[in-house]
Amino acid sequence: MAKTEDISFGYLMSDVTLLFRKHFDRRAVKFGLTRAQWRATKMLYHRPGLRQTELAEFLEMEPIAVGRVIDRLQAAGFVERRPDPKDRRAWRLHTTEQAHDVIGDMERIAQGLRVDATAGIAHDDMAHMIAVLNRIKENLQALESADEPIDPAA
Repeated sequence: MAKTEDISFGYLMSDVTLLFRKHFDRRAVKFGLTRAQWRATKMLYHRPGLRQTELAEFLEMEPIAVGRVIDRLQAAGFVERRPDPKDRRAWRLHTTEQAHDVIGDMERIAQGLRVDATAGIAHDDMAHMIAVLNRIKENLQALESADEPIDPAA
């Protein structure tokens, strides 16, 4: 009898992710933003005033890597650092008007790619897939908080 855990899906998920990223990058190249820069810009657009460490948590990236992304976005005129009024050692991150001008275009690129990627797939099938992926994510996140390492032989 077939078991759920016998279905290998990790490589397929990785392939889909890589293809999605590749096609997004191809479409977004005209804006001069990398995927990481776009994600950071979008997050700051929707959550203005985050600290760099908070942004890193939302993006699930290391703070040092986010710092480099923010440096590049600031140099390109998409993000600005403003002093934190409550902590003079800290900075708050905000998108600029230039970033606001690009947000809509980038959203249309993402929407168009989702349309292309989901061609021929019913809404209910997508909703079910999202629910299953969220459950897998929750299961994997629960492993991170487990007190003892998992023994794969068990």
